[in-house]
Amino acid sequence: MSQRADEPSLVSAFVAGDELAVRSVYGAYSGLVMSVAMRVLGDRGLAEEATQHTFVQAWRNARSFDPERELAPWLVTIARRAAIDIQRREARRPADALDDADPGDGALVALPPSAEAMWEAAQVRLAVDALPPDERSIVRLQHVDGFTHSQIAEQLGVPLGTVKSRSYRAHRALAASLAHLREEAP
Repeated sequence: MSQRADEPSLVSAFVAGDELAVRSVYGAYSGLVMSVAMRVLGDRGLAEEATQHTFVQAWRNARSFDPERELAPWLVTIARRAAIDIQRREARRPADALDDADPGDGALVALPPSAEAMWEAAQVRLAVDALPPDERSIVRLQHVDGFTHSQIAEQLGVPLGTVKSRSYRAHRALAASLAHLREEAP
């Protein structure tokens, strides 16, 4: 459309809801509306939301606009109000500290462990896998599942003393096979 945004015929077409006129008005005034929203909100994403809301409101209320007036001040007023509404909405939204977030929340992104940490974890897994099965199960129940010696004895159906002696032997064997990790640490 070759009309200027402030031409009376374009404004009249906009008021009538003509699709091409609405697009022309958006093309002519979206930068102005965006800058008003940015000034109020200071956030590009929220300013884009306010800009979209402004043009939706303008389109819905176009029939009430006086075509003899200029569009810019009207759109700026709508944009300012839309931005303030969004600002108020965001201020009411509770913000939780990241430390309070559930580590299992899928929205959180965890950094991958370093290559050194991955190597050390692999060394521990290999050392645990090398233990005799009865000692390995006690180490896993104790350190992976978090069971106490008494709980392990109950779960495995063995005396508490047996669990303690197997745990002692397993930890002594792990300490010996993983000593190289301790020596390399600063």
